[in-house]
Amino acid sequence: MKNQSSSFSLDERNKAGDDAINPHSSAHIKKPDWLKIKLGETERFTQTKKIVESHGLHTICSSGRCPNMGECWDRGTATFMIGGEICTRSCKFCNTQTGRPLPLDRDEPENVAQSVKLMKLRHVVITSVDRDDLPDLGAEHWAKTIEAVRRENPVTTIEILVPDFQGRVELIDKVCAAQPDVMAHNMETVRRLTPQIRSAAKYDVSLKTLARIAENGILSKSGIMVGLGETRYEIYELMDDLLAVGCRSLTIGQYLQPSRNHYPVREYIHPDTFDEFRKIALEKGFDTVVSGPLVRSSYHADIYFRP
Repeated sequence: MKNQSSSFSLDERNKAGDDAINPHSSAHIKKPDWLKIKLGETERFTQTKKIVESHGLHTICSSGRCPNMGECWDRGTATFMIGGEICTRSCKFCNTQTGRPLPLDRDEPENVAQSVKLMKLRHVVITSVDRDDLPDLGAEHWAKTIEAVRRENPVTTIEILVPDFQGRVELIDKVCAAQPDVMAHNMETVRRLTPQIRSAAKYDVSLKTLARIAENGILSKSGIMVGLGETRYEIYELMDDLLAVGCRSLTIGQYLQPSRNHYPVREYIHPDTFDEFRKIALEKGFDTVVSGPLVRSSYHADIYFRP
């Protein structure tokens, strides 16, 4: 069933909220067993770490305290973060440092390209901090990085996870012109919670960004977190909004509070519910859906990429 409507009645909306997430649940909830991860360093993990550090690179794996870092680095994959490690925004869910960023590293595009080559990656994921301090918000740096990776690794597919570029079409087009294979921008959460969770991003600006990506003929992808106090109806409504702007790939994962200073977890969602979200999203019309407690936007991106 394609493009399933979310025109629920009021009673259905209220029931959907009751069945999904309790926005008044305790902020201090015991983490369930399905979220407990065994960490350990293998030879491949150590090798990946050395390549990243020797090139002076940053990864969202470490700065974002990703729960999958051990698994991914052991597989020889990492999500590179360009533009430095200091973000100009201060989203309530994110562990990346906030402040005044340093000037861009002109060698970074080539360093990323060489790291991809050393790792012999078939599929690379690149993200960045927000650089609202720059006149072009970092768009040119993005384009140079994609071009450098492509030049040094012609058979590697390139997936990028970009900021909203404040919805500026000319900047989105500049990055699209570098022809990444996948271009993602995360909605993060539902419309109602966006002002509370995201410091500067706006729900409709994010949709505009994704729409422009699709209009450029680039595979458009987005990711959301659950467990922040949203209802099922709001999640389904977000799915419909994404489909309406041409987004066809979706990731859904559990929000995990990085520290006590961040937005609290309202509920830990059971794995069965994630399976249900995946089924509904596919029925609505998404081509690819990865949904699970530990899923992040770049999790197993190399496996789920569809050229």
